[in-house]
Amino acid sequence: MNLIEQQLLFLAQKSNPFFFRIEKLPQSGSCRQYFRIFSKNITIIGVYNQDIKENNAFFSFTNLFLTQKINVPKIITIDETQQYYLLEDLGDETLFSFLTSHRKNEEIVKPVISYYKKVLQQLPLLQLSGKKVIDFSVCYPRFAFDKQSMLWDLNYFKYYFLKLANIPFDEQLLEDDFHRFITFLLEAEQDYFMFRDFQSRNIMLHQDEPYFIDYQGGRKGALQYDIASLLYDGKADLPPELREELLNYYLEQLSKHIHVDNEKFCKYYYGFVLIRILQALGTYGFRGYYEKKSHFLLSIPFAIKNLKYLFPKFEFGAQIPALIRVIQEITESKLVAACLLPENILTVSIVSFSYKKGIPQDLTPNGGGFVFDCRALPNPGRLPEYKQVTGKDKSVIDYLENFQEVALFKKLTQKLISQSVDKYLERKFSHLMVNFGCTGGQHRSVYFAEKTAAYLKKKYPDVNIVLTHREFY
Repeated sequence: MNLIEQQLLFLAQKSNPFFFRIEKLPQSGSCRQYFRIFSKNITIIGVYNQDIKENNAFFSFTNLFLTQKINVPKIITIDETQQYYLLEDLGDETLFSFLTSHRKNEEIVKPVISYYKKVLQQLPLLQLSGKKVIDFSVCYPRFAFDKQSMLWDLNYFKYYFLKLANIPFDEQLLEDDFHRFITFLLEAEQDYFMFRDFQSRNIMLHQDEPYFIDYQGGRKGALQYDIASLLYDGKADLPPELREELLNYYLEQLSKHIHVDNEKFCKYYYGFVLIRILQALGTYGFRGYYEKKSHFLLSIPFAIKNLKYLFPKFEFGAQIPALIRVIQEITESKLVAACLLPENILTVSIVSFSYKKGIPQDLTPNGGGFVFDCRALPNPGRLPEYKQVTGKDKSVIDYLENFQEVALFKKLTQKLISQSVDKYLERKFSHLMVNFGCTGGQHRSVYFAEKTAAYLKKKYPDVNIVLTHREFY
């Protein structure tokens, strides 16, 4: 038993000496650590979090929600350091786990829809508490989902997703669009409590009722954000017609409390859907690539599917052409598309690239694969007659195939790759990445990527080959 477990068990025993065992629960995306603490008859949840400001926001929101009869876990006790605290145990069933276990292929069964509607009955109460009892001064790290918060989210998307996915963009034009987009979003009324991460994993099902958790990042904001977060929750993958049904149901529930102009609401709603999806993509990139939590990468295909659905509904796109352009690049990128393929089919992603722009990232959870350096081979790029052509053109192909070392390099790389493909097929792996790099990403790397793709397609007809020349869009 480590020091954190000892402290939480000691805290529990101060309120009830019959608690005798503690068990660590799986950690999610945050730094908070959760534990289940057992006595003979009951269990409680122990939490350790070093971020005292975040804890204080959670304590304040919880106490205020309870006064409004909103379903949240009761706080049992808080350690004097405010880093350790104990909560009511709501069990293990989340709305997401219930949805997953009761789903019949694409069909969402009635009990699941019933729970979603119970959630949407409570959501307006939670949001409207912002105008009644919420003390926004305790919000952390920002008191509102304001311009600064939105810029953080959009830059998170830019640096942790666009850069890693090698999506091209003009930095200044994209920044200008970010500001125009934010100005548009801020036109929506902002005086409500915004849960911030209102998604199916943060909704517990306890005693046949939904309970809300993980709202410590809440702040002042627009009504549209939370309903957008719930209905476009990535891996929940709700069908479009159900999203529309639930949106209308939410608006009906909201109208019981305040006047709602549905047309005006929806004008901004799809903009908040977009910024939420972009923020999620940034999170998937950061958690997946930098923190090596590969399960976050599995959500990328669902986010991209949502972007494709969103496009026809979002009417502000003409005002943000650079942002719309990168979104189109994401939805059309072959590298990103590799994440969308079924896991029971082996996909080999073959990429040519320039070392000047860095080695391509693997967008799947696998990581690894091959990186072959073609820079030691004869370089047609040094000759004037080949400046305007690529490794796909006959003149470059003929030039390279005059050299014995090129033939040897091709033979050896294909042998190595085949060895891995054979083993991946045998072990039912889903993805292998093969990268060929040269100085400019125009001649040698393109030639070898093309030849390798053709070779593998012929040798392995049941393997999906995704070929990308990264430096050519």
